[in-house]
Amino acid sequence: MTVYETIIGLEVHAQILTASKMFCGCSADYAAAPPNTHVCPVCMALPGSLPVINRVAVEKTIMAGLALGCTISDESVFARKNYHYADLPKGYQISQYELPLCRNGWMEIEGEDEPKRIGITRAHLEEDTGKLVHTGEHSLVDLNRAGVPLLEIVTEPDIRSPEEARAYLTKLQTILRYLGVSSADMEKGAMRCEANVSVRPTGQDAFGVKVEVKNLNSFRSVKLALEYEVERQIAMLEAGLPVEQVTMGWDEERGRTVMQRSKESAHDYRYFPEPDLPPVVVAKRWADEIAARLPELPDARVGRFASEYGLDRRDATVLAADRGVADYYEAMIADGVAPRVAANWVAGELFRLMNAAGIGIEAVRVTPPDFAALLAMVASGTINPNTGKRVLDVMFETGRPAPELVREMGLAQVSDADALADVIAAVLAKYPEEVAKYRAGKESVLGWLMGQVMRETRGKGNPAVVRALLEEGLRGGD
Repeated sequence: MTVYETIIGLEVHAQILTASKMFCGCSADYAAAPPNTHVCPVCMALPGSLPVINRVAVEKTIMAGLALGCTISDESVFARKNYHYADLPKGYQISQYELPLCRNGWMEIEGEDEPKRIGITRAHLEEDTGKLVHTGEHSLVDLNRAGVPLLEIVTEPDIRSPEEARAYLTKLQTILRYLGVSSADMEKGAMRCEANVSVRPTGQDAFGVKVEVKNLNSFRSVKLALEYEVERQIAMLEAGLPVEQVTMGWDEERGRTVMQRSKESAHDYRYFPEPDLPPVVVAKRWADEIAARLPELPDARVGRFASEYGLDRRDATVLAADRGVADYYEAMIADGVAPRVAANWVAGELFRLMNAAGIGIEAVRVTPPDFAALLAMVASGTINPNTGKRVLDVMFETGRPAPELVREMGLAQVSDADALADVIAAVLAKYPEEVAKYRAGKESVLGWLMGQVMRETRGKGNPAVVRALLEEGLRGGD
């Protein structure tokens, strides 16, 4: 049986975070707005209206291009991409084609054995379309989204598996969020992906016929759709059938790709320069000023967390995956928490609470200084780690500081030997069989007896003191 190689290229559209739309002053924050309320003559394509370029959208595209290692064009040109669809009021989309804003970049992802570089063909600006709402036998058009600025990022056909595609998208999402360029939320449509997929016999230089796959609205759907499409194409070739250049859609419910239409080529869109917009000229001084505003990017932060804080790369990657989490973690360190301790509590207990509540770090009510104060109480022995977790649960719900909660709930750890001695004596008297087992050489019983003491003290006994006094009491019977 022939062994086939998978060839994948991705096209990603990410909505750019701006206050207004790409070519008019309408609000780009349309998500909760009633239909057709964030519109004007420009985004509704009324006769005589003229577009004006959104400078912030241009700057954020340049920022993304720089982060992706792209060359920033000294001069780029907007073009009309002509096609007719109900949610495209002008009958064309203002995009870029021959002269994009950013080109020839790259991104590294984790490969099977070593990092792998994925080439970026181009990153350019365009406008989003409106949205169709299907109801009964009718389709209604909402133009609130029409004209929202989009960043399109196109890769080279360098991706060789669905898992690599998923890794690329995950990292791209992280970078866009770090930059503040896009929320990049696939489930909410702020980042949308299309894939060009083909297969060829291993060792063959020529590419196979590529198929475009749309309707990929989550990382999971990207992986499943590509796996299915690769298997479909291989099955066709093995059966002696040709693979046709078409556009397929991913059907989530049926778990398969379905044909939508024949695939268009660039000449089908009849691109030509947009006559109502001037070229975008990027002076070196402007590009340098934008470059100076770039934050520390995820890869650099992972490396610094590993070298500066002594974290292993896996933990560093988890903490640096979200810029807000990484900032929160470093704020805790600045408040005196040991880097490893902070990493364990953030990636463990805080993530547990966030996942259960379904919120991001920006909605967490526990501030880094308050978290640091809690961990200082654990480190000093005022409370033990298990009690610390209980206190954190309440802090997460209420936002109240740890010292106040520990005092109010009576959770301060008991370290006074005299106060603990009576409890330990009572436990030893209550369980003479276990005491005898310990004295006969079964030392594992010590842990069980400690558990009984901790239960009697409601978890407030200092474990180190409890252990020492227990051992002393058990020896006293020799």
